[in-house]
Amino acid sequence: MFKKAERKRIFVKMALCGVSGSGKTYSALLLAQGLGGKIAMIDTENGSGELYSDLCEYDAAQLEPPFSPMKFINAIKEAEAEGYNVLIIDSLSHAWSGQGGILEMVDKKSATSRSGNSFTAWRDVTPEHNKLVDAILQCRMHVIVCMRSKTAYEMQENEKGKKTPVKVGLAPIQRDGMEYEFTIVFDIDREKHYALASKDRTGLFEKTIDVITPATGELIRKWVEGGVEVSVEVEAVKRPIRADKFVQVYSDDCMVLTKKGFESIKNLPVDTLAQMAAHQNYALAATAITDFLDAKAVAMTVDGSAEATEIDALVNELPDIEDQASKVDGPIG
Repeated sequence: MFKKAERKRIFVKMALCGVSGSGKTYSALLLAQGLGGKIAMIDTENGSGELYSDLCEYDAAQLEPPFSPMKFINAIKEAEAEGYNVLIIDSLSHAWSGQGGILEMVDKKSATSRSGNSFTAWRDVTPEHNKLVDAILQCRMHVIVCMRSKTAYEMQENEKGKKTPVKVGLAPIQRDGMEYEFTIVFDIDREKHYALASKDRTGLFEKTIDVITPATGELIRKWVEGGVEVSVEVEAVKRPIRADKFVQVYSDDCMVLTKKGFESIKNLPVDTLAQMAAHQNYALAATAITDFLDAKAVAMTVDGSAEATEIDALVNELPDIEDQASKVDGPIG
């Protein structure tokens, strides 16, 4: 049961905390640059994440309100499926306090409950937030999340020795204790953009206060590479053979994007599958859907089910359904 403890090679999860203007996005990109590999960014800041496109090469996906945990989870899974090495989430605070985030979800549940009890609402909503945390921690990518800090002002001496009000950050705008989920947490100063590691499991930055550069990411990468390679048997993760924004094809299943997130075609109604098979967004899944419907029809024919005839009719009518399906914008189902 027990064996000698060894540090394994891991995907590092990091948090950058700071008030508005402290340079979280800029620092995250420099950090990602040093970690190496393909970089993806989930941008909830109305496109501001793409302002630094001249800094390094990265792909960005804009997330728009409502900022439900499931939206973040789907974006994380998509980035992992597309083979990115580093994922930046800017900003994770929107999943908590943004429009449609956890706090708003709790408020709505409390308002619609008979008792108006927020305790019951938290009991229902907290598992959704836990799923988001798990998605971040368990994905096979380095993850850098940016979190806004609550703002306060304190009087500090400037270069001339005079007391002036300075904007400082307090706890990040997220669930209490969220910062302890990460391997490294950097608190970034607004005035000089110095980064202080308030939590550091690597031990690399215990006595360091400096601005973040690509060299910071390179140092972390070398620390990761110094760990023991994890065996494939222990850390095997199911990865799609082919994937795009709407479809994930596995050796034994096909997942398609619906309004509820990614679902197996095995769990969807026949009419929904027919629309997907005829829609260009789901072209990657067309063969899998048609094969699945054919197999289902054969099985039902053997059982004497009348639905088998209906399925056959739908498969034969796919070209006619295409015109109707093409008018659908976004996920079907």
